[in-house]
Amino acid sequence: MTNTLLKPSELSQRLNRTSALSSQQLGWNGILVEQHQYSSIPDKAEEKELPALSDHWLILPLGHPSYLSQKSENCLHESFFQKGDSLLVPAQKPTYWRCPASQLPSTELNIHIQPELIAQVVKSSQIDTEEIDLANNFRKQDLQLHQIAMLLLAELRSGGIMGRLYVESLTQALIIHLLRHYSEVAQIITSQNRSLTSVQLRQAIDYIHTNLDRDLSLVELASVINISPTYFASLFKQAMGISPHQYVIEQRVEQAKLMLSKTDLAIADIALQVGFSSQSHLTQQFKRFTGMTPKQIRPRS
Repeated sequence: MTNTLLKPSELSQRLNRTSALSSQQLGWNGILVEQHQYSSIPDKAEEKELPALSDHWLILPLGHPSYLSQKSENCLHESFFQKGDSLLVPAQKPTYWRCPASQLPSTELNIHIQPELIAQVVKSSQIDTEEIDLANNFRKQDLQLHQIAMLLLAELRSGGIMGRLYVESLTQALIIHLLRHYSEVAQIITSQNRSLTSVQLRQAIDYIHTNLDRDLSLVELASVINISPTYFASLFKQAMGISPHQYVIEQRVEQAKLMLSKTDLAIADIALQVGFSSQSHLTQQFKRFTGMTPKQIRPRS
């Protein structure tokens, strides 16, 4: 059946849409984020029958409201679709769509998530995989989901400036939110007594400090102490009070601060050596954590 499932790239072709922005070239693991801008043909309603999809498909409108009709599993949904709404189409379920003609161009954010990625989170969260089935949701107002989606869009627009660890953290948060609110599972079931040992925490922290200059990922950090990425993110935050991504950024800023005071290296070189993608990225994060710019920190000769 997998061969007959419609992939995200084939879906765009079927809908006659091209992406204005896409994370395809950024190599994000298990998730594809795209911004689409399109116009319907005046005086002609669009009707599409879509076969089952290979990935879960999340749609968030970003522009003018439009009227939309969707049929899924013999249930018909019709309503205006506007900014702040969301629509989830689960993988492996065919759908039928009808959109009236409009003179106004539309903009929407599409997020495609591979079922394998959700299965990984499910497995590490001690949920019976047989009970997990994301449900079709039409025109749902969901502030938390919208916030995560907008952070992913901002990262896409920046060209992935914050790195893999940041995107993977957002993806984990999105998946856990979907499991909690868009499936039959009321909440994620995790081991209440589990925590990182002092040895595990030290190993993870030492690895981060040794590899600050690299584009670290959750999978990589979790493998250091041989636990799942979902558990690692949760247990690290429980132990340190901040997420792995926030900790890495803080340590990069601290290392940059030290190098600014102890070396004559150019700020652009320091930025790359501590793992920031550019001098402007270092300056942005440096100011956020210290309230000053790198130039203000550097001693004057």
